[in-house]
Amino acid sequence: MTSASATAPLSIAVLGIGMMGFPMARRLCEAGHRISAWNRSRAKAERLLPFGAQVFDRPADAVAQADIVVCLLEDGRVVEEVLFGLGTTDGLRPGSLVIDMSSIQPRQARDHAARLAALGVHHLDAPVSGGTVGAEAGTLAIMAGGKPADFERALPVFASLGRATHVGPHGSGQLAKLANQMIVGITIGAVAEALLLCEKGGADMGKVKQAISGGFADSRILQVHGQRMVERDFAKRAAVTVQLKDMRNALTTASEVGFDAPITGLFEQLFAQAAEHGLADLDHSALFMELASRNGMN
Repeated sequence: MTSASATAPLSIAVLGIGMMGFPMARRLCEAGHRISAWNRSRAKAERLLPFGAQVFDRPADAVAQADIVVCLLEDGRVVEEVLFGLGTTDGLRPGSLVIDMSSIQPRQARDHAARLAALGVHHLDAPVSGGTVGAEAGTLAIMAGGKPADFERALPVFASLGRATHVGPHGSGQLAKLANQMIVGITIGAVAEALLLCEKGGADMGKVKQAISGGFADSRILQVHGQRMVERDFAKRAAVTVQLKDMRNALTTASEVGFDAPITGLFEQLFAQAAEHGLADLDHSALFMELASRNGMN
């Protein structure tokens, strides 16, 4: 990736300047690329003006001169609407590359790739893991599905954002992201339940976390989300609603391929109940609060 990042600046359109889109687009600006930005609410995109980006009112205008288009949108329905419902495809240049870094269903990614290919436009699905912290630092894990040549072409973009791995054909990036989110969501639940058991039994949760760090139970989830639980800090980084969406996407995909995922099914129910009980817009580590409430520990 080092040699790829040394190539000439690219013209890149970024569609979706939200919690992830803003820091990622800013890093691309700071890397010297020419950035055109669009967001449904223009004010969010205008935060990029001090970094040299151009802001457009229509996505078709934002992509008109772009070699590469990066999508950072809420879900598959929104990606569908922005790409195919708002006239964006009218502005796409033949031979350009759309890198969809949103988290959507694998079948949606394959469908988008096929429809863009019919227009002479290339496609990668390349969702990310690492949250806003990774987006700010340029340390995201990027899981890319699509043609190897398109992955190579995208490396100068990925170089500013994190570590990219080509995991297979179209849709494979989204499969890898679902695997990531299944592990994240399930592990958040395991950490929360274990720490709450310790607190219920009279142990110091913070000390328990410290005691098991470095052993087989250690993980980034224990360190980062476990600390949020100890501190009762559930300010949104990745929301309960987003985690719930990912678990549901995983279950839908599992059903499509004939795979039984009972553990994911259980945690989909738990995150759904957390959302129903007023935790929807808190950090996904707030599943801790749902489990605490079940045990009269709030």
